[in-house]
Amino acid sequence: MPTMTGTAALASELRVSIMRLARRLRAERAGHTLTLTQISTLASLDQHGPLTPSELAAREHVQPPSMTRVLRVLADGGLVERTPHPSDGRQHLVSLTGPARDLLREDRRRREAWLTLRLAELTPDEREILRRAVPVIERITRG
Repeated sequence: MPTMTGTAALASELRVSIMRLARRLRAERAGHTLTLTQISTLASLDQHGPLTPSELAAREHVQPPSMTRVLRVLADGGLVERTPHPSDGRQHLVSLTGPARDLLREDRRRREAWLTLRLAELTPDEREILRRAVPVIERITRG
């Protein structure tokens, strides 16, 4: 069983490394001015399909008024569109537009290209260590 001191030291090292990686991946974004919340909202719509603003707010862990502001910016930029909800006339669904899909595709392509190049610089053993760490990191993030 690892000591708390050892675990705390690992936590500190991992936190710093992950923050640096996240910062570097953000720097590779596809030349747009969208915030992380705006990009994350688009990614949620891409993954889950049309959602109500309330559903989006819950998925993104933001308050509904904040999501309303995010959606206004995205709609003004032509990245989302609103349609009447098929079963609840009081609500509407938000979905991606073609330009939003293109933006997400290019954004992902750029970040994955950078990461692919960096991973190619590692040894096969180092890549295998990272491959095996992915499910562990996923488990940590679900907590």
